[in-house]
Amino acid sequence: MESDFEKLSGVKDVISGFTGGTLKNPTYNGNHEGHYEAVEITYDPETVSYQGLLDHYWVNIDPFDAEGQFCDKGHSYLSAIFVSNAEERRLAEQSRQKVVKEFSTKQVITPILDASIFYPIEGDEAYHQNYYKTNSIRYNFYRWNCGRDKRLREIWGDRVTHNED
Repeated sequence: MESDFEKLSGVKDVISGFTGGTLKNPTYNGNHEGHYEAVEITYDPETVSYQGLLDHYWVNIDPFDAEGQFCDKGHSYLSAIFVSNAEERRLAEQSRQKVVKEFSTKQVITPILDASIFYPIEGDEAYHQNYYKTNSIRYNFYRWNCGRDKRLREIWGDRVTHNED
């Protein structure tokens, strides 16, 4: 999601990490049980609205995969939207209902959850930050090999935002 959001106009920073669990200081290569892999997004609301972030999010995930995302399976890879206040919740729930209505024959499993402590991936594991930039060949092969973009096109058609730059 880092690469997808960093290409969105108005997004200033995207940090990879973990949230949603109770374990303190989860790590990528160690224990992150109960947490979701997530991104923390800093953005300019004068350029892109929270609604714009939500719209961008949906077309970059598979909202029907109850096991994870693409070839990444397990709890930490499940999709979710974390909200910090009542207005974010209202907008997120509204955006989810729009997807539910559009895909009425499928089950949208992406929940709207209260935000909790966000733990950035750091230290010896900091190479995960901007991985798509620092390891672009590996990242693009992984993305292609997982069928991510193909699956996103199947779901969202022309609304898919990823490109190979």
